Amino acid sequence: MMIPTIPTPDELLDKGFRRGKKAADLARTSKIPRHLKSKRIEETRVITACQVIKDRIKMILDRVPDIETLPEFYQDYIDITVGVDEMKKALGALNWAYGIITQLEKDYSSRIRRSSPEKASTLQKQAYGRIASVVNKIKKDLDFLDFAKANLRNMPTIDFEATTIVIAGFPNVGKSTLLRQITDATPEVANYPFTTKGIQIGHLERNWKKIQIIDTPGLLDRPILDMNEIELNAMVALEHLADAIFFIIDVSETCGFSIESQFNLSYEIKRIFDVPMVYLFNKIDIADVNKNTNEKLKSESDESESDISYLNGLEETDDYLFISAYEGKGIEDIISKLSSIRKIERNKNEDMEFY
Repeated sequence: MMIPTIPTPDELLDKGFRRGKKAADLARTSKIPRHLKSKRIEETRVITACQVIKDRIKMILDRVPDIETLPEFYQDYIDITVGVDEMKKALGALNWAYGIITQLEKDYSSRIRRSSPEKASTLQKQAYGRIASVVNKIKKDLDFLDFAKANLRNMPTIDFEATTIVIAGFPNVGKSTLLRQITDATPEVANYPFTTKGIQIGHLERNWKKIQIIDTPGLLDRPILDMNEIELNAMVALEHLADAIFFIIDVSETCGFSIESQFNLSYEIKRIFDVPMVYLFNKIDIADVNKNTNEKLKSESDESESDISYLNGLEETDDYLFISAYEGKGIEDIISKLSSIRKIERNKNEDMEFY
């Protein structure tokens, strides 16, 4: 999310007052009748300082997108990451400050013009005091927007026109590795226990069809209310973006979770999100399965006919593939499967492109 650089109150005031002094110095050298010059100098100082501060505030207000016009994915992402209500409150405070400073500019420029030359300087100092008070009142709001800028800097850019596949599953089952195999993305992948720290996105085209693959953070098998920020981001992606879910089961269980636990997580996701799910049984190259199943998996000709009986009687599924993301086995089958996924029509505002 493109939030401009947020100044501190001191930076905002310093810039406004410095520019005010420069404008006043220029007015001092102009040819103005003596009895009007002191008033013109102080009026110029106040007007310039107010305009500089207002311009900076307006730039922030103009560049921060209207949250309510964003697709729901971004609204939820912002809410999870920094808080939508807090963001609106901070922007509202800046809008309030803009209005008050506009009024101060109007009031004090008028008062200085009507005052005696001797009183102009006093009114200018009074105006500066009021301006400083207003700017200092929005310190916490400026601090929040600076915090939001830092935390929303890497918000993912979503193509809402593309068919979107969300890769889901427990940590360390091979999600990032798979994404790197089938798209142009280069997510962080390591050969030690690692959980993706944010949403990773890759793209490909198949028969002139744009396909977007999203690698979600590792989802843990626990209630949504107990999830942390990273896990909630994954759930947002599933809810608002997925046209299908590719759920990865680590059949070797080297991820640290049993196959049964992995299936339980997939059932919970299916219960919450009404989109097609394809099971990808990963790490078949290192899976500790019975001898008969091993012989099937090692046979290229029989691999497509393999069933999932070796999963100890767990609920079967019609839509599944056996793969080894690390070795690149089954990748072509996955890409072929992508071609059959249909885009789900959603609300119009979710089809908007975000800039």
